[in-house]
Amino acid sequence: MPKLHVLFKKEELDPARLQDKVVIVLDVLFATSTIVHAFAQGIDRIWPARDAADAQRIAARLHAPMLAGEYLAEGLPGFGPPTPLALADSGIQGSTLVYATTNGTVALHNAAAAAHVYVGALLNGAALAAYVARRHPQTQVLLLCAGSVDSFNLEDFYGAGHIAAHFERTGGYALTDAALAAVLLYRGCDASTTLHASRVGRIMQAHGLQHEVDCAAQFDTHDVVPELSGGCLRLAAA
Repeated sequence: MPKLHVLFKKEELDPARLQDKVVIVLDVLFATSTIVHAFAQGIDRIWPARDAADAQRIAARLHAPMLAGEYLAEGLPGFGPPTPLALADSGIQGSTLVYATTNGTVALHNAAAAAHVYVGALLNGAALAAYVARRHPQTQVLLLCAGSVDSFNLEDFYGAGHIAAHFERTGGYALTDAALAAVLLYRGCDASTTLHASRVGRIMQAHGLQHEVDCAAQFDTHDVVPELSGGCLRLAAA
């Protein structure tokens, strides 16, 4: 039975031990929620970037891409908004996006050596777990919480619990203590309360972005499964 494990922050990741694993990256507020929502709204592909300079380098190789992102929760000059609803409102259907964030897109880059890398959020937990269990039934799964610049983030761990609970229901995975702890948090706490109480959630509320937190706190509203391949995120094949 394959193991299901949770890492508390991206800095715990060991790229040398990823070759035979599925990694699911979570940055619930907001990178992975934004990515999932953008694919649900019809975006074609997303190039995750490590920072603004990396985003500009990637964009220079593409035809008319959009740019969006943030650094330390502040918008980047000349970039579109990093949050799910605001980005979708900017008109993204069929577009190519280059997206740079402080933590989530960095975590995706750090996980790129894995056999398969997917994007997870509360928004797509059910579809994602079902897809991975079906396509990679004997493969160890690592839920990678992006965290925040080498710090633990409550909302990412809660999101890991939501996805781990979906995997647990399949009966095909051995959950580590870290995964069990995430599931217990998820089952014992309300999503909206948890996300709004988190440090990042409080920052977003102070900036008038409570509606964006509310969006990220929804369960299983999207059936999209974004997959990282060759440095680019696309919808996984059915």
